[in-house]
Amino acid sequence: MSLQLTPEEVTSAAERIVAAYSAMDEDAYFGSFDPQATFLFHGTPERLNSRDDYEEQWRTWVSDGWKVVGCHSSDPLIQIYGTTAVFSHSVATTTEERGQRAVTEERETIVFTRTGSGGIKAVHEHLSLNTF
Repeated sequence: MSLQLTPEEVTSAAERIVAAYSAMDEDAYFGSFDPQATFLFHGTPERLNSRDDYEEQWRTWVSDGWKVVGCHSSDPLIQIYGTTAVFSHSVATTTEERGQRAVTEERETIVFTRTGSGGIKAVHEHLSLNTF
């Protein structure tokens, strides 16, 4: 296996993240991220400095009645830099909180890297509102 990531590997990894998020499959979703991954979300005031930090934030959202109803990815761009890749896309997420549904249009960047075992993990995610 080549160390360099391929577009197909990155596409597959991103699709797994979107599908797991959409299904609220926490094991598959969080398992896609390296424990040292960092996260920047427009809905949180600070950077989340690890997967554990994000999981704690997630549990708070869920305990407040929040859930994902669906998620659709479009307009992907993959940039490969050897064992690292930058995946950016537009994402439309339908959520529900206390019976109220909302659709949020966002842009997201996920940075992937090849792991020592040959797999792929996300090491950074940045999500911003699409205000255009």
